[in-house]
Amino acid sequence: MDSKAAAPGSSPDTILDGSRFVRACLRKPVDRTPVWFLRQAGRYMQEYREVRKHHTLVEICKQPELAAEVTITAAEKLGVDAAIIFADLLLPLEPMGLPFEFQAGEGPVVHHPVRTAEDVKALRTDRAAELGYVARAIEMVAAHFRDRLGIIGFCGAPYTLASYMIEGGGSRNYLHTKQMMYGDTTAWSMLLDKLVAVLTEYCRLQVQAGADVIQIFDSWVGSLSLADYKDYAFEASKRLVRAVQALGVPVIYFGVETAGLLGAMAETGADVMGLDWRQPLDEGWRAVGHAHAVQGNLDPITLFAPLEVLELRVKQIMRAAGGRPGHIFNLGHGIVPGTPVENVQAVVRMVREFRLEDAARG
Repeated sequence: MDSKAAAPGSSPDTILDGSRFVRACLRKPVDRTPVWFLRQAGRYMQEYREVRKHHTLVEICKQPELAAEVTITAAEKLGVDAAIIFADLLLPLEPMGLPFEFQAGEGPVVHHPVRTAEDVKALRTDRAAELGYVARAIEMVAAHFRDRLGIIGFCGAPYTLASYMIEGGGSRNYLHTKQMMYGDTTAWSMLLDKLVAVLTEYCRLQVQAGADVIQIFDSWVGSLSLADYKDYAFEASKRLVRAVQALGVPVIYFGVETAGLLGAMAETGADVMGLDWRQPLDEGWRAVGHAHAVQGNLDPITLFAPLEVLELRVKQIMRAAGGRPGHIFNLGHGIVPGTPVENVQAVVRMVREFRLEDAARG
């Protein structure tokens, strides 16, 4: 990309204008609120379903042409302000020596979970370059859009990826994760250190390829109490956030069911805090502080509602933002299968038509 945003603390003279989306990440004035959607390329879209008829999810991720195609198709069909590269959170596990697969109806499965200190010691940190296929996909997307859209790279947060590695897949109570977290803090810390090292290099590849912003997904962090987040997850997330910012791009830090954690999560220094839908946007923004931009926070299931209900909820969020620089309209989590594409497109129109001056008056 021709424009890169500078990390917080850089001289304003070093920050290029960037896209509407990047400007919002940096809390700079924009002509209108930028909008994009978590999981905007997915099974709800016919074009993606056609690709999936012939390829698995991992195959799409590992073939840059396919990953770029589904990324570009979704962004163009929806008319959004940012394109997030099509990839999967778990891709870094494989070069660390932990293969996984997606099983029908069960999601990702790690066949040999990390359960002991010896398992942690065996994990590799020197093979992040094997994830170069994601960087090549970003290069293609960046070349296609140039400066028209913001390009988003992403990775999982240390806690969330550690949980996947330990649980071996999805979990309801994170029993094995918390057993290691509480019972073998040396192994837990070593695991997080290794993840930070790999994820930093992974994000470096993405930024060098043209990513304007990196989103860090802490999808499972809502399973932690505030005390446990501070004691066992915060420092690793903070190190990753700061390492990515040092690459010269803003960071979005996102989790779900995080209302009680937002203040602590904001202390990582992330430029943008992702908000889920469980609290009003203005309350979430106050919790993280207005020195941060915010992203969110429409309930994804609202996309199934009649248009008049959908418009009411969109306007409520826009008014809650109050015209303050630094709001990126998004969902509070990802688009779910079966979502009407025309409703997603309608939200983009609603956000575009809702002028910032209207929000300031509202």
